[in-house]
Amino acid sequence: MAFPETRTAVEWLAAAAPDPEACRWEWERGPLGVALLPAGRHWDLLITPGELGRAALGVLRRLPAPPGPVLAAGRTARLGFFVPPGTASHWIGTGVRGAGRGSWIAVPYPGRATGGPSWLRLPDGRGTLTDPALLELALHEAAARALAGEG
Repeated sequence: MAFPETRTAVEWLAAAAPDPEACRWEWERGPLGVALLPAGRHWDLLITPGELGRAALGVLRRLPAPPGPVLAAGRTARLGFFVPPGTASHWIGTGVRGAGRGSWIAVPYPGRATGGPSWLRLPDGRGTLTDPALLELALHEAAARALAGEG
């Protein structure tokens, strides 16, 4: 039985799918435990290098407003921050890629381990997304700390 938070996260994510039932089927019975969801409708992703993204997530967690969902592609690989739709089309940042309209994201079932992407921060089910301006500031702070040797 899923926790209420997981159920609302599943509903929120599945709502982004062209066919929510097919999305749920992939999560529950598919061989990989992931579903491909389109970016650009309910959210975009800003994809950062792993170390920088993890440091920025640490900065965001200290702020009063919670960050939105964050996906990790492996232990040291890139992180994907869920941000408002349209953000990817106008983001300018060295080493940060955007995935917006026309992009598809491999998304694991919330709270379940897969051999692929994993959640560093689960969706809250209410649609909370990371504020791009706060993410930019967090990335700057994380990069400055890395340059200063504070890692």
